[in-house]
Amino acid sequence: MSRLASKDLSGVASFLASDACKNVVVLSGAGVSCAAGIPDFRSPGGMYDSLRPELLTATAQQRALMAQDPVYVVVKDMFLANQFPYHEVRRPFILGTQEQKWKATLFHRFMEVLDKKGKLLRHFTQNIDGLDFQTGIDPKRVVACHGSVGRAACEVCEAPVDFDDYCARVRANIKDIYGVDPAAPKASKNLHCDRCGKPTLKPTTVLFGASLPSAFFEALERDLPQADLVLVAGTSLVVSPANMVAATAPRSAVRVVADREPVGRELGIDYGSSSRDDVFLRGDVDDVIAGLAAEMGLAGDLRKFERHLPEASVASLSKVG
Repeated sequence: MSRLASKDLSGVASFLASDACKNVVVLSGAGVSCAAGIPDFRSPGGMYDSLRPELLTATAQQRALMAQDPVYVVVKDMFLANQFPYHEVRRPFILGTQEQKWKATLFHRFMEVLDKKGKLLRHFTQNIDGLDFQTGIDPKRVVACHGSVGRAACEVCEAPVDFDDYCARVRANIKDIYGVDPAAPKASKNLHCDRCGKPTLKPTTVLFGASLPSAFFEALERDLPQADLVLVAGTSLVVSPANMVAATAPRSAVRVVADREPVGRELGIDYGSSSRDDVFLRGDVDDVIAGLAAEMGLAGDLRKFERHLPEASVASLSKVG
């Protein structure tokens, strides 16, 4: 029997606001941060689109691999052999994170409202931008599946380093391939771990070929069975094992996908099914969230954050009056 009055924005809003929906589990991807001005990997201006291997400090073979597939920039074996491509590509993102160049979006603030209302059980984020931690969401409720660019440690021995100290080293030792920082060095130098001495210091992002943190699997096993509603926002659902949040949600849970395209069919999400509550809400994530909040009578709660929101989020909020 359906838990929704209708499989649309109104039906989802009504259920989400009701006492029947006590535990919300969220899986978010790059699309929830686009309103902050952070392009996802596949969009124009993203890493796949803008990577220029010829500018990176690397061997000819390494450049050829990155030209063939930009993902090699964030592959663990590549980093252990040569940290420069990772650091040179990520330099503006690392330093911009320290400066809080990007602001939490309407989506992130909606998660904060859900948390304050006692409905947010767990937020699994695939993003490394750390925007979730700019909010008042209890950090214990957030699982950064792929780590965070806002913290730093040794990839080998895992010894942490103060993030501000790490950023100072990046400024002083990593060249600027984008030509925007005249104070940057002309050539890159390795960043060594203070404990083990290896040139493997980096943000605590999960590289391709490395395992996700144990906290992800622990929360998946503990929290997902309790979910009344699983919200999937701004993710293509092609990255495993993070997509298990959507794929293994209990049959009793309402699954809602907020995105530009109806993703997840290969994982068993069936928007036309009469036997399960799967709902697709089409649009940019912040537009969907603004509409959902308005239907729930929570637009006023979000307007309290208006001066802290990026312009694109403010524009989304203005569409609902």
